[in-house]
Amino acid sequence: MHRLVFVDRLLATLAHLRHGVIHDVSACWFGVDRSTITRAIGPGAASARRAGCTIGPGVRLRPLAEVVDHLGTGEQTGITDGTEIRVRRPAAGREDRDAFISGKNQQNAVKSMVVTDGEGRVLRCSPTEPGSCADIIQDRQSGLVELLAGGPVVETPADAG
Repeated sequence: MHRLVFVDRLLATLAHLRHGVIHDVSACWFGVDRSTITRAIGPGAASARRAGCTIGPGVRLRPLAEVVDHLGTGEQTGITDGTEIRVRRPAAGREDRDAFISGKNQQNAVKSMVVTDGEGRVLRCSPTEPGSCADIIQDRQSGLVELLAGGPVVETPADAG
């Protein structure tokens, strides 16, 4: 059972997807634990990913290829970066338990790759992977590297991760 009413879950999800608000901050805003926010945001974020994002009247981007084409057609800059969300340690005996330990902060986490345009609008948020996955590995697994290599010219600054 959620400790947050529907409207609060919706606001937390929208703040997370649109502005990249981390779960710890949302937890402070709503006066609940971070894990409550994580559970509240999960279903809404998954639905939003399936629906894509609206970037203008009649323009909705769903798959990653559409995002890259949109950036290339408009000669826009795309920014890609990974974001980590702390999670509870996976159960003892789980084979991939160590995969959730982030090399960056040595905490149990899952990571998602976010692609934005130059104005900061979130164009795509990938499904989560265990926290030990490097940004470039997630870019390769999602197909972003291949799309950028064989698609339109898109400037995509990224950090060293």
